[in-house]
Amino acid sequence: MYVKDRMKTNIVSITKDVTISQALDIFATNDFHRLPVIDKHNHLIGLITEGVIQAHTPSKATSLSIHELNYLLSKTSVDMIMIKDVIVIKPDCLLEEAAEKMMENDISCLPVIDDENSLVGIITQKDIFAAFVDLLGYHDIGSRIVIKVDHDEVGVLAKIAKIMADNHISISHLAVYRNKTVDVVMRVDQLDGKKVVDILQKNGYEVTDVIVNDQK
Repeated sequence: MYVKDRMKTNIVSITKDVTISQALDIFATNDFHRLPVIDKHNHLIGLITEGVIQAHTPSKATSLSIHELNYLLSKTSVDMIMIKDVIVIKPDCLLEEAAEKMMENDISCLPVIDDENSLVGIITQKDIFAAFVDLLGYHDIGSRIVIKVDHDEVGVLAKIAKIMADNHISISHLAVYRNKTVDVVMRVDQLDGKKVVDILQKNGYEVTDVIVNDQK
C-alpha cells in the first residue's frame, strides 16, 4: 500500500502572508490542526500547526491584554513562525515508510510532494490508523482466527491456506505477529467460527482466539 492510496488530496493550504489569526480561524472551522504553506506555484514552503502557534503565543502570565494579543496575532503573518524545514514524503513511498518517518520524528502528519516540490496531498496518523484497521479487515463480516505456530518454518502459511481452501473457506486478510510466540491472524468469510477452529485443530494447529463479526 502506498502513500497515494491513503493521503488526502482535498487539501486546505495557505500562503505565507496569511495572518496567525486567520490560520486560527481556519483551524476553528475545520477538523484539522495543521496547514501547509505554499507559494504561488503550489510549492511547499512551510507548515503551520496549532502547536507551533501556541508555542509562539505569549502566555497568560504576560502583561499583554486580550485586546493586545489579538491585535498582535492579526498583524503577524504565519511565515514569521511556520516550520520551514518540513519533513515530507512522496506519493509513491510505502505507507510503512510514512509511519516510520512520523515515529522517528515524533510528528503527526507529512505533507506529500511530487518531484517538483508541489503539494499533492497530506497524510496523517489518523490515515495510517485507518489503513491498519482496513488491512486487518476489522469491520468485515466473518471470523477472526488467531493460530499459535510452534515452528516458524517455510511453508506454514501455504499449509494453512490449503486447509482453508480444501474446506471452501476464503481468507480475506492475513497477518503474522512475531513476539515471544508466532501468531498467524487471519480473517475468513466463515461465520461459524467453531467450524474453522475444529478444522484447524484436526490438522494439528492451536487456535488461541476466535472473534466472529456478523454485522457490517
